[in-house]
Amino acid sequence: MERAEIVHLASLVRIALSESDLEMLQIQLPKILEQFDILNEIDTAKVEPTGHAVAIESVMRDDVIEAPLSSVEVLRNAPNSVGEYIRVKAILEE
Repeated sequence: MERAEIVHLASLVRIALSESDLEMLQIQLPKILEQFDILNEIDTAKVEPTGHAVAIESVMRDDVIEAPLSSVEVLRNAPNSVGEYIRVKAILEE
């Protein structure tokens, strides 16, 4: 690998490299990248592309259209109501 490529990569990942680091990486980085070439030997023709290693299922239930609650049922669940309205604390000052 060229020295300029290593300097460019270091700038992309925002790390400072000393001269000795640059020399060491110029030797070691090509050897490290060779290890990844092994992956090219694997036959993946019948493997479906995926974004996750395991199957992910939604924990959300399907939307089902149901009849809405009646006003009486809604008011029964409200902590405070006045007539046919839900009473809430005032949030604006006059």
